[in-house]
Amino acid sequence: MSSTLDKVRAREWFYAYKLPDGSTAPTYHGFDIQPIHDTRWSMVRRCLDDRLGRDRRAFSALDLASHQGWFAINMARAGFGRVLGIDARDTHVEDSRLIASVYDLEGLDFRQGDIHALSVEDTGTFDVVLMMGLLYHLENPIGALRTCRALCKDLCLIETQVVPGLTGHVDYGSYQYVKPLMGSFGIIDETDETHGPEASITGVCLVPSLDALTWILRKVGFSRVDVLEPPEDAYEQLRYHKRVMVAAQV
Repeated sequence: MSSTLDKVRAREWFYAYKLPDGSTAPTYHGFDIQPIHDTRWSMVRRCLDDRLGRDRRAFSALDLASHQGWFAINMARAGFGRVLGIDARDTHVEDSRLIASVYDLEGLDFRQGDIHALSVEDTGTFDVVLMMGLLYHLENPIGALRTCRALCKDLCLIETQVVPGLTGHVDYGSYQYVKPLMGSFGIIDETDETHGPEASITGVCLVPSLDALTWILRKVGFSRVDVLEPPEDAYEQLRYHKRVMVAAQV
């Protein structure tokens, strides 16, 4: 164990992992943004308790864009019988496997993969699908939400930045044919940041409004979509609704 902990301490982490010996893994951002991860997990855990109960041994979970394994590891520690984390960057998969080995968790695995290339044939389906902090880094967010629905048997939890929404109607080819706006997207440029470990892989990002997100989730096949309330001590962006977490039920 000591050699494994030495390997963990030799790296810098995005998450302030509490290690078995009581120490904290070194982070490359200090502790300034750890509250966002803690808020996300608090909201996920509360939703899971409400909808699945406390005995989760029979349930499976998929963590899309699992990064360095934070949510996948928390899901395994929360009692899920099978947890798979998938991330596009092989370095994140390597980090995740290392940190997971510290906690000696069963039923937990990580693999590399692109969300747009995943299929039921390759991964199977899961009772719970997580997408924490991914959607707003994608140039095809609707395709990603279709993937979520295809891989999800019961509950999908999505946390994302959102942009202000547009409302109203547009002349759709003619003033005689008018369509209402269902939501809107903002375009964010990350083309100079694709080398960063938390940035988009392609650099072009389409960020939805809340109305767009909830409408699309229903259109891709979820029967119910709820916007989750953040706790009183939530990270400021979630507290002021610049970020949201939604629970989409199959």
